[in-house]
Amino acid sequence: MEMSSAVPTTTAGKICRVIVVDDHAIMRDGLSSILDGEPELDIVGTAGDGKAAVAEVDRLLPDIVIMDLTMPRTNGSRAITEIKRKHPEIGVVVLTFHKEDAHIHSALLAGADAYVLKDDGCAELLAAVRNVWAGKSYLSPAICDRVMSGYVRAAVEPQETVTASWEVLSERERQVLKLVAEGYKTREIADYLSLSAKTVEKHRTNMMRKLDLHGISAVTVYAIENGLLSQ
Repeated sequence: MEMSSAVPTTTAGKICRVIVVDDHAIMRDGLSSILDGEPELDIVGTAGDGKAAVAEVDRLLPDIVIMDLTMPRTNGSRAITEIKRKHPEIGVVVLTFHKEDAHIHSALLAGADAYVLKDDGCAELLAAVRNVWAGKSYLSPAICDRVMSGYVRAAVEPQETVTASWEVLSERERQVLKLVAEGYKTREIADYLSLSAKTVEKHRTNMMRKLDLHGISAVTVYAIENGLLSQ
């Protein structure tokens, strides 16, 4: 995985078609303006949430999608999974404020080709886009050491399987756990499972109590560590 800001040679004579996805209009407009100033890049569309992003990708078939993670309706990781399932050849560059392990792992497991922090600046984002356009992967230098140490740890330490505590959950509680870990809100989970919001809250409370998890980030980490998001 690329770790420096070196800019590779892009596909000669071709224009990279890009969609920008962020729930803040000022961020979408700013990124679009900056990137459109690059001669080899063409901003062909924007979207304000993951669900709209998937629809725009289906319609426009870009080369690269620049994707925020925390968005309404469908979050970034879920949108990346859907985009990669239908269009594996399209590159995805995550652009986010999140530098926590859970968010990084979730995005990479979903199929992101690059992970850049909004604190990095435009030069780093352009390097990521150009690397992905050239068929490479890219990580922000700010998170390289953390990601690499995590992979090394996973390679040398015995892999744990899903703990027995998973077995104490009901089928509904398992469904709620996975959806919570994927970033869905209570109302979205209720609509998806055809339940009331109150029932979803009850399942979530029971699930977290049984697994001794405290907070949504703990649920996400549990799901990632036990391979539940890929099921």
